[in-house]
Amino acid sequence: MSDLTRKVPLASRIATLVHTHFDGLPARSKPRIFPDGSREWIPMTGIVAVKASHIPCCQGLVLHDCHAEILAIRAFNYWLLNECHALSIEESNQVINLDDIIDAEHSHASRSPFIRRRKPTQPGAGTSVNWPPFEIQPDIKFYMYCTCAPCGDASMELCMAAQEDATPWQVTRHTDPSPALPGDLQEENLLDGRAHFSLLGVVRRKPARMDAESTRSKSCSDKLALRQVSSLLSCETSHLVAPTENAYLAGLVLPEDEISRVGCERSFGENGRMKALAGRSWPMNTDRDEGETGYRFRPFEILSVPVEEVEALWPFAKPKAVQSRSVLPSEQQSDSTNPTVVLKKSKPGNVSSIWTAASSLPHPCVMTLDTGSKTLPTLARSKTGLYETVINGVKQGNRLATPTARGASSLSRAKLWGLLRNILRSKECLHEHEKGQTRADDNDTSHSIKDASSYEEFKRTGGDFTDPLHIRLEAIHDAKRILKGWVPNTGDESWSLDVLVDPKKRKG
Repeated sequence: MSDLTRKVPLASRIATLVHTHFDGLPARSKPRIFPDGSREWIPMTGIVAVKASHIPCCQGLVLHDCHAEILAIRAFNYWLLNECHALSIEESNQVINLDDIIDAEHSHASRSPFIRRRKPTQPGAGTSVNWPPFEIQPDIKFYMYCTCAPCGDASMELCMAAQEDATPWQVTRHTDPSPALPGDLQEENLLDGRAHFSLLGVVRRKPARMDAESTRSKSCSDKLALRQVSSLLSCETSHLVAPTENAYLAGLVLPEDEISRVGCERSFGENGRMKALAGRSWPMNTDRDEGETGYRFRPFEILSVPVEEVEALWPFAKPKAVQSRSVLPSEQQSDSTNPTVVLKKSKPGNVSSIWTAASSLPHPCVMTLDTGSKTLPTLARSKTGLYETVINGVKQGNRLATPTARGASSLSRAKLWGLLRNILRSKECLHEHEKGQTRADDNDTSHSIKDASSYEEFKRTGGDFTDPLHIRLEAIHDAKRILKGWVPNTGDESWSLDVLVDPKKRKG
């Protein structure tokens, strides 16, 4: 790293890197400018969530939530699954003992700069928990950059400040947020975007508009808060990667005018709504070290980027209310000639662009053939691992009302589960010829995934307190109890991986 680069704040370097990659995307993946001069705006955080009534029709083939914080986490897990697969294949090509591979990776000679195999003598490995085989390299940290504050609790003060009338939207709400309430009363507890400004630190749902059909997708503030306990690892990735300290988000990068320190501290801080979880760990161990493998509440840092930097980098921002001003009676006749009171026409866009870098080690995979990498081989000098344009939760050119495997995003539930299944199948083959190696744990996991009759069964763990997935679910359950009013977004769990098979080829 040059001295000049070191002088640029980390947050600014992250923002520039993200925008450089976005600028390199094809036009069809960006907001549009229309012949009349009007343009689409979109936060680099997304704005689309699937309506609650559509969830039962998704069959695992539709993205429920296209806010980009959520897409970024799903894309991260897609990339990480492929990195694990690539490293497994690379190892299989080496005619050496698995212990030699582990020793080499822990002597800074790892084949992947991002992940490595866990060493049995590492902290956490001496416990009875059989953690997954891989972990993220200890010198890696992950940051998320957004051009707008996360929707929900962290942005409530910003919402209030932006309103001409700061009166909260009025909705009926039951006063007891207990999860033991009947479903209809639970539903009342899930607040719409900006309803009841006076109620802070509670779970809210998307969208923030009262004239739209409701969803059960929780706000990005709530989902990010939950990730401070469950880590960035998804259910699928948790089969392969252990929840070490750096599997958590290290920092959230935002424009400085999109940060309410009060809101962020309440929503994410160690003294905010999650403070009851401080010091807790899963599995329970009063002597746990901060860096030990396992789940715990790990608040992330909030980093800021100067407003002028973001304005120079991001031309697709929503027009700010401060760009207009009140018109005096004496000016009413000359409004048409006064450019200071006229804003460019704009409307929100509905396109979500997804891009990930290729894995650091090349590998073939059946589930990665339709990745868009042929359309966009490189982006900002980085090889493409996945490139998709998504509208209403499905790939551009497909319909939400009739989801198909062909139109499903690689980040959809079905595609990620299918990717994990294929990776574990290949891992079984890889370890068949390892002399003296027994991989019963891998085989048990693989069989449970392949034999699951539904997505619900796949996510449900039947293990005991030593099962990593059971421990993960316990941590999530405890975190949701602290987050007041968390209502499950159920209805899209009864399908199997048959949804990825062409209907004409399915067995009767």
